[in-house]
Amino acid sequence: MILFGESLNVISKVIGKAYKERDPKPIQAEALEQKEKGMDYIDINLGPSKKDGHELMPWVCQVVQEVVPEIPLLLDTSNIAAIEEGLKVLKPASKPHIVNSIMARPERYTVMLPIAAKYEADIVALMWGPDGLPRDENERAALCVELLYAANEAGIPNEKIWVDGIVTPVNIQQAQSVSLLNFQMMLEDIAPGALSTCGLSNISNGPPVHLRPILNTTYMIMLERYGMKAVISDPLDTNLTAVAKGQRPDIVEVVHQAMDGAAPDPSALSKELGDYVKTVKVIMGETLFSDSYLEI
Repeated sequence: MILFGESLNVISKVIGKAYKERDPKPIQAEALEQKEKGMDYIDINLGPSKKDGHELMPWVCQVVQEVVPEIPLLLDTSNIAAIEEGLKVLKPASKPHIVNSIMARPERYTVMLPIAAKYEADIVALMWGPDGLPRDENERAALCVELLYAANEAGIPNEKIWVDGIVTPVNIQQAQSVSLLNFQMMLEDIAPGALSTCGLSNISNGPPVHLRPILNTTYMIMLERYGMKAVISDPLDTNLTAVAKGQRPDIVEVVHQAMDGAAPDPSALSKELGDYVKTVKVIMGETLFSDSYLEI
């Protein structure tokens, strides 16, 4: 699994302050730590950045590339001008840089796709349409066909597109967790050659802090089984990184068994592996989510 490090985010108190004060030190320290932690890409998230994004994005890109020039970057902001200004200054890395994210809304993609094509960037195609979040996998598929057709017309082939079907919190939208898995299984037929990614931590956005790592890791394994190539992840979650890099095949195996309904009873497993079985059942909707589901 390819990992996009998520921590260069304006919502971080340290990074947000560094952005505002144009202080390169915390930004470069975070970039170096993400490299050390095994991140394959680094996501630069400025949020809306309406006032000064066109100045801030190129500055951050240059600051990051000073210390990790080989790592490709994702440029993440709703400010389209900021995206283009960042692309202008980026130097080539080990792989193409990525524009994150282009919504499936004509007023956005008709402007952003030509910019991405001009600078030969990959794109994240976000399945957020005119009506917001798709209701199911079929609506995701319809948006995917529309957006990828527009991208192809703009000169961006499927091989440079990372489809994001949108992860939602499992504690309030359990059915959507399954819908995304279903969409992921359809993706190769809908968009041959396209890649895929997601904001993984959204699955655990809301549940107690102690549940977040196991929810994130379990869902990553489930999505990867159906072809997902990358996730935006927390660089500090070393267990998730270990699983993503193939260092915990025991966890992957028991999650796959649980997905197939063939896992041993959790009581017959270690506490760690048993908790993964319980988590699969929650994500699949076989068990209702509660903050204490691991204790049942």
